[in-house]
Amino acid sequence: MPTRVLIPGGALGLGFDEAALRRGVGERPDIICIDGGSTDSGPHYLGTGTSKYSRAGTKAEWRLLMEARARAGVPLLIGTAGTCGTDAMVDRMAEITREIAAELGQAPKIARLYSEQSPEAMARAFRAGRIAPLWPEIPISEETLLSCTHIVALAGAEQIMAALETGADIVIAGRATDTAVIAALPLMRGEDAGAAWHGAKIGECGALCSTNPTSGVIVIDFDQAGFTVRPMAKGACCTPDLVAAHMLYENADPIRLHEPGGVLDVSGARYEAAGDGAVRVEGAAWEEGPYSVKLEGARLAGYQSSALVLLRNPRYVARAREWCARLEETLRGEIAARLGLTPGQYHLELRRIGEDATLGPLENAPGSPCEIGVLLIATAPDQASAHEIARLANPHLLHMPLGPDEPQATHAFPFSPPEWDRGALHEFCLNHVLACDDPMAPFRIETEQL
Repeated sequence: MPTRVLIPGGALGLGFDEAALRRGVGERPDIICIDGGSTDSGPHYLGTGTSKYSRAGTKAEWRLLMEARARAGVPLLIGTAGTCGTDAMVDRMAEITREIAAELGQAPKIARLYSEQSPEAMARAFRAGRIAPLWPEIPISEETLLSCTHIVALAGAEQIMAALETGADIVIAGRATDTAVIAALPLMRGEDAGAAWHGAKIGECGALCSTNPTSGVIVIDFDQAGFTVRPMAKGACCTPDLVAAHMLYENADPIRLHEPGGVLDVSGARYEAAGDGAVRVEGAAWEEGPYSVKLEGARLAGYQSSALVLLRNPRYVARAREWCARLEETLRGEIAARLGLTPGQYHLELRRIGEDATLGPLENAPGSPCEIGVLLIATAPDQASAHEIARLANPHLLHMPLGPDEPQATHAFPFSPPEWDRGALHEFCLNHVLACDDPMAPFRIETEQL
């Protein structure tokens, strides 16, 4: 019998089709797997060890999945709990699970897989030569590692399998690769390794490989030769093109995918429609290699304050780039004269909302906006300095003319006061792997029976 994996969606917190979930449970899966986060939303969440998604939203969706698990009588597994997968986010997810279990009268066994690493331990590993860079290489030192507020190692299938082997009804994993969460049980049950990793890659974002991507729910059957993927939403279907295309998603190489302990090669994969909206895939290969786990680290990069002003005069809208250049030149002079800060001590950015705020100089789309919002972003080593820069910019944002011979302009602040403090700013600072003689060494598992 194949190993059947039910995937409710791309991430807990994005929502999913409840009717499709019920149909998925009716397919009698062997496990329910979902991802809990990633680095997509930037370094803030790892830097602060917090979740992107609201607790209430997370609890509501997790409750549905715990009810589905009870009906199906199979394990429920989440990876990268709480967006960033730190130890605190694993504990937060466990706390939510306990609350829901009490409300539903359930008594599951829970396994918690922790993947956070201490900066001190990683500094020792760096000294021992066990940390190597990935491309593109980011130079690091022991000081870099020690400056991190949080470091996580991405668990692979081995660590997820170890958590499942505890007999847990619910597994809450810290940071893990999206694919490992799905591939673990098929690998445990001896399904083809190439198929397990390839199907996991295709299914990592749920129904994104189907014609109804927002429905979330899919089922994948893994076997000795390949895998078959089916969406559970009514009217949705997978196609060979959509399934094959997902190898391009968040992957620098559409043919090879690196995972802990090896590389997936899909150069020989064949994609065929299998009827009823399903796609059958065979031919991927798994190449074993030295075992290592990717490290992600974030550290404090400064503090930010922002201010927003709106330009509506047609002349200013048409010449917004020129106005911003003059504003920046004026502000740099004021910051040096009044605050004593040199450009290397702070960062100033002006984004033209409505012109090229998203892509900056790469923008090439035509358009004729009737107004442009100019967002000032000031970054400094401390919040007080960032706030002072934003306050210093206030009268210039409101009244600066296009040139010295122009009459004084009056622009619009959308709210008062126009400046606000964004708080601490974090940055990613690691793109490295940690070599492991024992795959479980950087991780730990704790269980509890409710």
